[in-house]
Amino acid sequence: MRLALHVGEVLASAATLEELADVLRRDQFSKYVTLEERERFLAALVDRVTLIKPDVSIQICRDPSDDKFLELAVSGQSRCIVSGDKDLLVLHPFVLEGQNIDIVSARAFVEMVERLS
Repeated sequence: MRLALHVGEVLASAATLEELADVLRRDQFSKYVTLEERERFLAALVDRVTLIKPDVSIQICRDPSDDKFLELAVSGQSRCIVSGDKDLLVLHPFVLEGQNIDIVSARAFVEMVERLS
């Protein structure tokens, strides 16, 4: 996340932040970080992202719950989605409304930034 914030603008929507909050509340993370630490992370993240209200409706992803990330990227005119979600990664590159959006893993994103530096 630090690298993304350093080299570009990180976009979020109410729906994507809500999903992140739900994921961060899962008990499986308790063995790594406390709930309080996860809540502080989310609050700090909210302060650093650009909040976008998607203005398109997309129904393309094989997991419909992931369409919100595509809607965010298109509405925010993003060049890249960084995700580990296979349902999103299979759509790389995502082309819609004249936009060509790379969908890459975190590792591929780091490599892409290193190549461009």
